[in-house]
Amino acid sequence: MKKIISLFVFILTFGSVAAQENFEVSTLRIGPYKIFMEKSEAEKIAGTTIKISDGQQKSFVKYNGEAISIEVFQGYGGAAKPDAVTIAGMTTTSKKFKTKSGMGVGSTRDELINAYRNYPIFSVRPEVDDNGKRVKDAGYFNIEDYDAGTQLTFKFINNIVTEITVYINEGC
Repeated sequence: MKKIISLFVFILTFGSVAAQENFEVSTLRIGPYKIFMEKSEAEKIAGTTIKISDGQQKSFVKYNGEAISIEVFQGYGGAAKPDAVTIAGMTTTSKKFKTKSGMGVGSTRDELINAYRNYPIFSVRPEVDDNGKRVKDAGYFNIEDYDAGTQLTFKFINNIVTEITVYINEGC
């Protein structure tokens, strides 16, 4: 009887830990981190200080052992908090993070096109180097969310997704 109770407690404990994991990716989030989330809230989740970005510098955090780079800027808090310091962009190379459609690092370019062919606004573009020359076998699959003002980008090399980025789309 003790073994059954111990097993039941173990299953409940493991099940509640697994239920708390959030590896979802969307046009607004990577895991528990969201675009427009205030820096202080992100720091509580991360358990560490997140530095304000200068456009080059990013902070790296771990979520359940998986790395996410986060960029926070002042002045992107929206109409309610225009001067707030909030998340403006996030990137991961982890295979654990996936969209509701199951797309993530390791997916193919064709799988992305098939999954999002009916999405209102998507594009596929090549990667270019600093001289404006196309980088062979590298590119980006972008999903634009005009309502949220964000973009979800899958970077692919040799037609395989290697990186996922979510960021504020300033229309540039």
